[in-house]
Amino acid sequence: MSKVRAIAFDLDNTLWDVEPVLLRAEARLYSWLQEHCPRITRHLSAEQMREARLELARREPHNAHDFTYLRTAALAGHARAHGYAEEVAERAFEVFLAARCEVTILADVLPGLERLRARYRLASLSNGNAQLDRIGIAHLFAVSLNAGQIGAAKPDRRCFERLAQELALPPAEVLYVGDDPELDVAAARAAGWGTVWMNRREHTWPAHLAPADLTVGSCTELADALL
Repeated sequence: MSKVRAIAFDLDNTLWDVEPVLLRAEARLYSWLQEHCPRITRHLSAEQMREARLELARREPHNAHDFTYLRTAALAGHARAHGYAEEVAERAFEVFLAARCEVTILADVLPGLERLRARYRLASLSNGNAQLDRIGIAHLFAVSLNAGQIGAAKPDRRCFERLAQELALPPAEVLYVGDDPELDVAAARAAGWGTVWMNRREHTWPAHLAPADLTVGSCTELADALL
């Protein structure tokens, strides 16, 4: 830990709970489609639209990492199939994305990050498409990357290599903090990074994986451990 100069964070379920956010965003999107594109919702349920996105990811594995592409491309397909212009997809996605960025940052996050950024450079690395400028915390991070920008998703090693390159630091000087044992901890370790498991829900660590370098339950606990 004494070599660490930067700390990178996962976002969803690390800095906020994502499940209620996605449920609300999906509901808002579907309501918008009911009002503006009723022929789509007359024939497709929200679950059928989700299955269409999954099928698109299977057909186009080279795009499976990019949630924004999958959603807009699937929406464009629904628009075409039901007699609407494809540009409807961009308008519909904006409705979804606005709701996607209405997150409730957990109470420990801002105090913890403010303490940590006094000593370390902070970064974020996410598979999701939340936009930190809309959320209001972009200023806390020196670098923020997601799977769509990188062209690959965690656990792909390229994600961690790209972020280290953007930070201009060797892997041994970067610590990664995330909630997922496989996608975050094991993947970061394989890339040569230090690792922190953010275990907010008091889960049991998977027996088949080597433990993280550090386990914490909050960002303030992380700051207490490192400062």
